[in-house]
Amino acid sequence: MKVLVDTSVWSAVLRRQIPRDYKKTTEILTDLLRDLRVVLIGPIRQELLSGISSPALFQKLKEKLSGLTDFPLDTAVYELAAEYANICRRHGVQGSHTDFLICAAAVQNNWEIFTEDKDFQNYKKYLPLKLFTPTN
Repeated sequence: MKVLVDTSVWSAVLRRQIPRDYKKTTEILTDLLRDLRVVLIGPIRQELLSGISSPALFQKLKEKLSGLTDFPLDTAVYELAAEYANICRRHGVQGSHTDFLICAAAVQNNWEIFTEDKDFQNYKKYLPLKLFTPTN
């Protein structure tokens, strides 16, 4: 099964000053990349590249991601994301537009979501998400 890797995972592996703190996450992501199971969408790429003050670091991260093609998102995904945001909001669960876009893309394409963001546990209570759980 394909796995949509959330910004929190990419950031932990690629942007942290001390990547050894994320050794297990790095190993899991490396395995998924090796097995060609990783999916990337444009909004995650944008989030990951945003907020980098150093042009050199921006370029380095951009180059690391250049081997991955963004999966195209159609109108139905954006509409589903809005529906998911409304469902969660009715239940008192807030989230970002990008988070709900991740949820919608994953559900529409039958992907699991690999995230370190605990908000997805809250979304899962009301949305038909499959969260990636690495096997040992």
